[in-house]
Amino acid sequence: MNMKKYIKRGSPFSLMLLLLIGFLAGSVMSSCEDDSDSSGDSPKIEYVRVTDPLASDSLVVRAFLGNTIAMVGEGLGDVVEVWFNDQSAKLNKNYITDETIIVTIPNVIPEEVTNQIRLVTAGGTEYTYGFEVQVPEPLLSSMKCEYVPAGGVAIIEGNYFLGDENKPLEVIFPGNVVAEVESYDVDEIRVIVPEGVGVGPITVKSMYGSTRSSFYFRDDRNVFLDFDQTFGAGWRAGNTQGTSPDGVSGDYLALTGTLGDWGWVEDNLAMNLWGSQITNPLQKNPLFELGENNLEDMALKFEVNVVNPWAVGYLQCIFTPKDNPDPTDLNNRYYNDMELGRALWRPWFDVGEDFQTDGWITVSIPMKEFRFSHDASINSLSLEYPGDFGGFTFFVYGPALDPDLEQDIFIAIDNVRVVPR
Repeated sequence: MNMKKYIKRGSPFSLMLLLLIGFLAGSVMSSCEDDSDSSGDSPKIEYVRVTDPLASDSLVVRAFLGNTIAMVGEGLGDVVEVWFNDQSAKLNKNYITDETIIVTIPNVIPEEVTNQIRLVTAGGTEYTYGFEVQVPEPLLSSMKCEYVPAGGVAIIEGNYFLGDENKPLEVIFPGNVVAEVESYDVDEIRVIVPEGVGVGPITVKSMYGSTRSSFYFRDDRNVFLDFDQTFGAGWRAGNTQGTSPDGVSGDYLALTGTLGDWGWVEDNLAMNLWGSQITNPLQKNPLFELGENNLEDMALKFEVNVVNPWAVGYLQCIFTPKDNPDPTDLNNRYYNDMELGRALWRPWFDVGEDFQTDGWITVSIPMKEFRFSHDASINSLSLEYPGDFGGFTFFVYGPALDPDLEQDIFIAIDNVRVVPR
């Protein structure tokens, strides 16, 4: 494969502010005075520092792709190019003085490895300094779908997926089962799911290290709706089926119906799990356990298959207290409760066009996103654990991409759970 691939990694602006405090304080005035004199000076790097102000005395001779470093020396104010191996770094003149250059190592795997930093001045003078750029161990961000049957292709998304003939890329499923890698790129692996794998993290081994995923394959933690053993309870328990399309793990919730702008199709496009109506011992109050985690460390996850093009209505994901609605006055008024925070899954709204999946995918919604009113006019609401987590509702309800648009909705959902992010 082409090894010259961009690797995604960010450098927060706030870090840059700290860097300026740590490295450029006291030198701004002198740099203004020195700028006119630096032209023609031969640049020289005396040492390279880390950029954490709390560890500014730590010198380094190597760093990872995407790391930000500070080069300290003399004659640096006239430098217009900085190269790491065969990759040119982006420079910001605000982070350059005659004595210091703060720069981020390019997120590009080099084709030619020289283990050198090369400086080029405006006058064409060049200077090299020995420095090793390292590639990090694999980064596993997510799986396109966490539930894939044996023999199916699972897609792992992340970064730094690299191997060679001497150390090929490996994917190991729960149960220590090595899988066949169908293909891979630097940020995606396609792997065939073996027979006999269990539930748990996936491990990826590259030529630069090994990483175990934070997500679980076939995650069965805190599942409170699987539509095989645990179902809705209330006015609308939800319509379930297992074929057309095939389920991802047994039966699933099928939200179907013709919907227009702010249309109300509750019978077929809603599912209620009212805490006061729960009789299944597998469904607890609260619906999930935090363990040693904080609520903000958790996410609502579920598998979804958007069968038809979708650009009408939000998928309202609503947690409710056990006694909402009041068991003596069952009602659906909480749907429009402007003070009840909920998450709005609305991918069509985010992209501005019809949304449709090609089969099943896993959706992950951080708990901090349960902050919206039903119409998204309020986005600062919140929920409290455990009191607000005694029930749950799905309801497709909201605006359309085009006010005149009407669509046949088909959204299949399974394995509703709350797990660590």
